[in-house]
Amino acid sequence: MLQTRAKYHLGQIVRHRKHPFRGVIFDVDPEFSNTDEWYDAIPEESRPLKDQPFYHLLAENDQSYYVAYVSEQNLVADKSGEPVSHPDLPDLFGPFEDGSYPLHFQLN
Repeated sequence: MLQTRAKYHLGQIVRHRKHPFRGVIFDVDPEFSNTDEWYDAIPEESRPLKDQPFYHLLAENDQSYYVAYVSEQNLVADKSGEPVSHPDLPDLFGPFEDGSYPLHFQLN
């Protein structure tokens, strides 16, 4: 299997390519690591490949806040310079600065 390096990093703000939401990355799986039920619920013509990074996002849209799980192929960097308003952000990250969020803790 080809080892894939994540294109985006923790604390970075990203947007979904097709759906109207954006979010802050709080975890990365090197390849798909969710349930088969979750994967099979995606329409076949839209299903991403499993052998790419998948990102956990504190996501928001115009109506709500939630956690999203998104393949790298479906994300683009958010260039708006605007912060995200997800209420769980302070639990994981410091204040918004220079277009992203610094982690509250160091990873080993």
